[in-house]
Amino acid sequence: GVGFKPDFVWHKTRSSSGNNQLYDVVRGAGEVIQSDNNSAEVTNLADGYLSSFDSDGFTLGNAGNVNDNFNYASWNWLASNTTASNTDGSITSTVSANTTSGFSIVSYTGTGSNATVGHGLGVAPKIVIIKDRDAATDWAIYHGSLGATKFIELNTTVASQTNNTAWNDT
Repeated sequence: GVGFKPDFVWHKTRSSSGNNQLYDVVRGAGEVIQSDNNSAEVTNLADGYLSSFDSDGFTLGNAGNVNDNFNYASWNWLASNTTASNTDGSITSTVSANTTSGFSIVSYTGTGSNATVGHGLGVAPKIVIIKDRDAATDWAIYHGSLGATKFIELNTTVASQTNNTAWNDT
């Protein structure tokens, strides 16, 4: 009953303390990251989590974190319903982008050095949310109102932090 095939699903129980579950088409169904902690990505396809993105929503398994006897909410975004390789930056990325709504999902492998990453939007984004999927690290968020030398963390309550290298000061 979503009304479209979502490319990004944020799923959360409303009546228990389960984690926020985030899924997207770029990483694939069953690949979950949690916005309220710093844990690495986990593959949960076999464990009954989100198993597919469908023409009018998504399919869930029977795992307690996504489909137990609780009330749930899900927020769903449409990117492009496809993925493409993007070579606009110094690092090649995989992207699903919706330029009309200004929303894209991007996956890339970092180098540890200054780099640029193509996002498929055609204009500089006002918000960027990044999570290292391979390690237990905090989420980093750029917001245009903070400027290119500050960042905040999605999974903590720490105030904005200054770091001149966080966004390469651009």
